[in-house]
Amino acid sequence: MAKWSEQSLEQTARLKMLKVRGCSYSSVTCNDLCNVADLFRAAAEASPHHILKLYKANGSVVNISPMLEPNSQDSYYRLEVVASDLQSIGVKSDVDNMESRLCHLETKVQQDAGNTPEIIDNLKSQVESFKRKLESVKHLSWMGLFRDESPQQLSKFPAKAKGLQLNIEEEHREVRKKFLNMSSLRVIEEVRQQLKTPMFDNWQWEEPEMLVLLQVMFTDLDFLTVFHIEVDVLQNFLFEVYCHYNNIPFHNFQHCFCVTQMMYGLIWLTDIWSKLDPMDLLILLTSALCHDLDHPGYSNVYQINAQTDLALRYNDISPLENHHCAVAFGILAKEESNILKHVTTEQYKHIRAGMIRCILATDMARHNEILNKFKSVQPVFDFRNKDHTEVLMKIMVKVSDISNEARPMAVAEPWLDCLLQEFFNQGDAEKLKGLPVTPFMDRDKVSKPSSQTSFIRFVLLPLFTEITKLFPCLEQHILEPVRRALEYYSDLERATQQEAAAAVANKP
Repeated sequence: MAKWSEQSLEQTARLKMLKVRGCSYSSVTCNDLCNVADLFRAAAEASPHHILKLYKANGSVVNISPMLEPNSQDSYYRLEVVASDLQSIGVKSDVDNMESRLCHLETKVQQDAGNTPEIIDNLKSQVESFKRKLESVKHLSWMGLFRDESPQQLSKFPAKAKGLQLNIEEEHREVRKKFLNMSSLRVIEEVRQQLKTPMFDNWQWEEPEMLVLLQVMFTDLDFLTVFHIEVDVLQNFLFEVYCHYNNIPFHNFQHCFCVTQMMYGLIWLTDIWSKLDPMDLLILLTSALCHDLDHPGYSNVYQINAQTDLALRYNDISPLENHHCAVAFGILAKEESNILKHVTTEQYKHIRAGMIRCILATDMARHNEILNKFKSVQPVFDFRNKDHTEVLMKIMVKVSDISNEARPMAVAEPWLDCLLQEFFNQGDAEKLKGLPVTPFMDRDKVSKPSSQTSFIRFVLLPLFTEITKLFPCLEQHILEPVRRALEYYSDLERATQQEAAAAVANKP
């Protein structure tokens, strides 16, 4: 593992705890900001491009900032360089020297924390990002926060549209720069193993780091060798995919990463990598990556009812999914980002047909059709049967797409908040346009527990149960967590109903 001084720092941290104490913040300038991350990089002898993560004793990741809680002998922090250039990290065996450096780091952090606020540079960017999100939420217009950035509105203000476009392009350039600087780093084995499980926490990784991890997935599955993919072409492809996901609450690049990471985990957990052709594995991972490209944040039902350009273009037949496919192959049509440029014509046809099948399968309107087909073949499933493997691949993409509840609650619950925000935005738009309000998207009628209990009971459990019959190993990894999530939200729903009933009973 490429860790600081080739060890996890756990033993060293036990000798000398890193105590990073926060302080209250008041009005300050950017020059007063304390970049604690740089101090940690200095302690780890890491460059600015290396990826550092700080872990609690229980293994959970914590953000590196002046707001770190003080630790103790029993609750120490563990600092790791999780992706690095091994040649640039010095290897020292002198623990006393390491402890001395940690003492210096501790003194420096405590001195700075006493004079600076609990904010750092990345907090400023997070605030700006949150501000942009607020300004994109239409139902906040009454607060004066909403900025209408629709193409029709922006066409009236070309200067504003140009400024917005420049901001997006600048953000993309920065992500690309960081990604390319990090792309040659070696990710430690511990993180590679975490990537293969549903336990992976996406919230602790920034977008350039996610791009690095996606590159790791393609590399570890040997796609670069088998399909003769140049590294720079893969990097261009991944970056283009990133650029074609919109800044919306749920169907964004982070969702794309999570679905791809879950697919990657399923490939390893089920040992399916040894049962399917490499082309089919490439189809699975690439379909997961591209399955929501350029999602506008409004569902197929909205597209059809509002008679949008997408609905008209695709004759009301899976307009979003067809669009995702079209965008994906638009990216692959560019020479510099075409990871399929060296496959044969027949291989390309196979991969293209497979990706279209898998991405179209994510249309929930086809859920019962696909699940029933899988149920019929599951008892006699044969990996040598093309029809069987094709329906299995659809099921795997579907499972990955709606797998958040298979993750730890701390990871899954924020995703539910994002989904409801996107749903409620659509419900608000439907009310304003006089369209039928899509079920589960009316903020006046839907609660978090009620939306989840129905979805888990009638969609997730039947789907996850069927794939577990074929791969029993998945019961502990995805089925049991979903059962626990149903129990959690059922209890929450009952408590909510009891509170409502009590409020009515006590009403004079």
